Amino acid sequence: QVQLVESGGGSVQAGGSLALTCVVSGNPRSRDVCTAWVRQAPGKEREVAALIDMSRRADYADSVKGRFTVSQDSAKRTLTLQMNNLKPEDTAMYYCARSLGADACKRTERYFYWGQGIQVNVSS
Repeated sequence: QVQLVESGGGSVQAGGSLALTCVVSGNPRSRDVCTAWVRQAPGKEREVAALIDMSRRADYADSVKGRFTVSQDSAKRTLTLQMNNLKPEDTAMYYCARSLGADACKRTERYFYWGQGIQVNVSS
């Protein structure tokens, strides 16, 4: 069983910064997976905002490129999302998620393990 626990988040004005951290615990069967920050704004579908794949390559949604940076420790137990120049449209619930496989990681349905989510609010 794998558990993911997010921390950080909160409220900030537009242009500000926040950092999210996800700690992975338990006994994952494989390290050949993707770990991602998936967000869901009110009334919108979930979106993979940022991910790190099994080769430690980072990938981002177009809407956050150049503003968000995702990183992972060498043990693949901690995932961090640094969010800069935040915009009101970044307001969402942010979830840490881990897939079972290593393909199609920009698709939210590929993620099996989920954290409880953490709220990010950006005011204009």
